Amino acid sequence: MLLGLFQALIPFFEIVTIAILFNFLLSFFWNTRAMDLAFGFLAFLLIFVLVSWLNLPVLEKLMFQIVNVAVFAILIIFQPELRLALAKLSFKSKKYRASTEFEHFLENIAFSVYRLAEKKVGALIVLENQETLDEYVKKSVVLNADFSSELLESVFMTTTPLHDGAVIIRNSTILSAATILPLAEDTFQVTKSMGTRHRAGLGMSQTSDAIIIVVSEESGKVSLAREGIMTRGIKVDRFKGILRSVFTVPHSMTTTLPKKKTLPQYLMSRFTNNTTKESEGSKA
Repeated sequence: MLLGLFQALIPFFEIVTIAILFNFLLSFFWNTRAMDLAFGFLAFLLIFVLVSWLNLPVLEKLMFQIVNVAVFAILIIFQPELRLALAKLSFKSKKYRASTEFEHFLENIAFSVYRLAEKKVGALIVLENQETLDEYVKKSVVLNADFSSELLESVFMTTTPLHDGAVIIRNSTILSAATILPLAEDTFQVTKSMGTRHRAGLGMSQTSDAIIIVVSEESGKVSLAREGIMTRGIKVDRFKGILRSVFTVPHSMTTTLPKKKTLPQYLMSRFTNNTTKESEGSKA
């Protein structure tokens, strides 16, 4: 009797397992260039199941051949997205020498960012997280200087040759300036009114796990981009709270990542954020 009950529950467990895998796959690549790949994979899988169920051997062999070629093509074309996915699975963490060091850095960068915003000086700042950004640093002006508010603000002054581009910061070190970032792929957040600076910040968040800070020279508003999502018009208290949630420094002096949302939670939060933004009518 128990064996019969177990066999009857096998299809249920299979459906639940497949649903969890689908949710994990979509959540992993949601709002990135690889999102189309994820949907394509799911569609291909459904077609493959249908072909097997209809017992069509010729089509089944053809689809196996397509899979053999597609695997190599996916590894080449979507290498940045796959690298980011592997980085998210990594448990390696950045370290600060002391918990007070992070708080000191947080206060200084918040002071600099919002003073730039008050003066309506455009800025693009990349805070490295777990995934290394050395490939971008090598193609920019290497500074490798200790962080200071004066240095950061002076870089973005229009009279300096380094203001056109992004600054990359690792822990409390300004690695580079005048860094060229990849522009965002077409997503629901990319609009005609979005400037190059915001699009570059959004694009960087689509291809890395970094936190990107954007200061609009038109409105003076501060935006944060992470995991392909840009939030605009952030006040200083929320700005600090978000950075703390990402670069939390407990007594072990290591940074931890916040709990990742499931796909339903993500969709609900996006719907709520979009509704709020439409009511505020904020522009970059």
